[in-house]
Amino acid sequence: MAAPTRQEVEAALDKCRGELIKHGGNVQLLGVNGQGVVLVRLMGACSGCKSAGATLHNVIEKALREELPSVTSVQAVM
Repeated sequence: MAAPTRQEVEAALDKCRGELIKHGGNVQLLGVNGQGVVLVRLMGACSGCKSAGATLHNVIEKALREELPSVTSVQAVM
């Protein structure tokens, strides 16, 4: 299975951004590697929040994996 393209990941992220923005946060796509690892930066209220890890996995990674099965993991970069 081919790794997702940057455009595919951006489109999938757009579907979960509303939830993040509602809580004062956002997510920035930094890159996607050939193994399907997506690198993101949490922004706004999500940056440094004690629930950032849960948001990363339960909101962002879940949305990406549902939309793009070739996503193997999502990692936050500070």
